[in-house]
Amino acid sequence: MTTETPTETTSAATSTEVPSDFSIAADIAAGVAQFLAPVVHDLEALVVNGKQAHWHVRGGSFVGIHELLDDVVEHAQEFADLAAERIVALGLPIDSRLETVAAKSTLPKLADGFQPWQESAAAVVGLIDAALVTVRAAVTGLDDLDLSSQDVAIEIERGLTKDRWLLQAHIAV
Repeated sequence: MTTETPTETTSAATSTEVPSDFSIAADIAAGVAQFLAPVVHDLEALVVNGKQAHWHVRGGSFVGIHELLDDVVEHAQEFADLAAERIVALGLPIDSRLETVAAKSTLPKLADGFQPWQESAAAVVGLIDAALVTVRAAVTGLDDLDLSSQDVAIEIERGLTKDRWLLQAHIAV
């Protein structure tokens, strides 16, 4: 007589997915990805462009803007990770390869080369504003679809709005 431990299976077919009452329907997961994937693309673009601005800022407020841009980049990367991991947790892949981000991001083009600190700050505020349009569309779109995913978008919106405020305060008149 043989006994099976709970981890053993007698089935020839094995699956890495475990059905659960807690899994989300495929159509809901696809809907979530429809709203959160553009958020990931815009945030990854914000990371790259924010770092570009960070390296090339010049002028009297260099240190303050330079350091603040590091924070913006760090937060954008954390927010992108949060949105991407929500998609993956629901069982779908996310494509955030460089060529995909470049093709799908809605962020405006960033000037190349060295920039005065006021122009750098204003440009990154513009990048954040563009990302916020995408994030707010996700907040609205996810309202009737999946509240947990909407919470992710709301958290990202709250963080981007704060980063925008801190950067905008340097150039406000």
